[in-house]
Amino acid sequence: MRIPFFKKKSKKQRYTIAFYNLENLFDPERNKNTLDKDYTPTGLKKWTVERYRRKLSKLAKTITRIGDENHSYPPVLIGVAEAENNSVLEALLGTDPMEDLDYDFIHFDSPDERGIDTGLIYRKKFFKVLHAEPLALMVNNIGGVRDTTRDILYVKGELNKELVHVFVNHWPSRRDGDVVTEYKRVIAAEEIIQKIDAIKLQEQNSNIIVMGDFNDDPSSKSIQVLKEGAGLFNTMETLHIPESKGTSIYGGKWNLFDQVLVSSSFFNHEKNTHSFDTAGIYDHKSLKEKKGKFKGKPYRTFVAHRYMGGYSDHFPVYAVFTLNL
Repeated sequence: MRIPFFKKKSKKQRYTIAFYNLENLFDPERNKNTLDKDYTPTGLKKWTVERYRRKLSKLAKTITRIGDENHSYPPVLIGVAEAENNSVLEALLGTDPMEDLDYDFIHFDSPDERGIDTGLIYRKKFFKVLHAEPLALMVNNIGGVRDTTRDILYVKGELNKELVHVFVNHWPSRRDGDVVTEYKRVIAAEEIIQKIDAIKLQEQNSNIIVMGDFNDDPSSKSIQVLKEGAGLFNTMETLHIPESKGTSIYGGKWNLFDQVLVSSSFFNHEKNTHSFDTAGIYDHKSLKEKKGKFKGKPYRTFVAHRYMGGYSDHFPVYAVFTLNL
């Protein structure tokens, strides 16, 4: 029998930081500046207000439960990808049970042609925003034309009064092939390294958290460049098993594109600092297909244009930190 958290006698204060690719969280309204026509009531997806609200409800319930196998507190920071605009994030935060948890968010519109961006959701009780900005990712396609991909979201803030620097990512896709597009993700890694180097000039033992959908696995060149160039520890590195475990699946094999990397400063145990504790993939049974050829795979909102009524094509990931008292 599981003992409720409030009955446990523990001096540890644990905090979950999560990342979740929301898979095309569009509102049903047409935006003529982006390619969102399919996600309207008359579009190919028949994206109605009812379907939109159903997705919001599923996502809100999931987000508040990420990491609940470690403790029962909802995450204090959640990086997200594939959010269309401020409106969808406001609607998400206004959906039960998130509406009662005093969450707020940071979002900037990016040049992504589909209009899907990164964002950071945070609990105001535990996290104070000091500065936020989008880092433009300047990459060109093979033909020399700019790839209008997502910006990298950078947020400086205080987590329980400890200064932290957070990067939320959704790196260029593999749509044209993983090898052909690899250079784009390496450029993204180098952009973050450059920013971290600048931070370290001001703060020698800076606390860095880099999370996102990197469209690359922990062993990929771009992640290795990021890890080694910025001196980061990949909390997800040992979790990837292509045959049986990951956050998304393609061609019958699991990928672990969704990851959380942290600086070595999170391995100290000084008073009033946070220490990295554990990490995981939140692949609860409710987020999985229950039968058929997709059994065990992420329970998606759509497969092609067929409405499934699920959550996302990615499982969320998380890292748990202990506040040293």
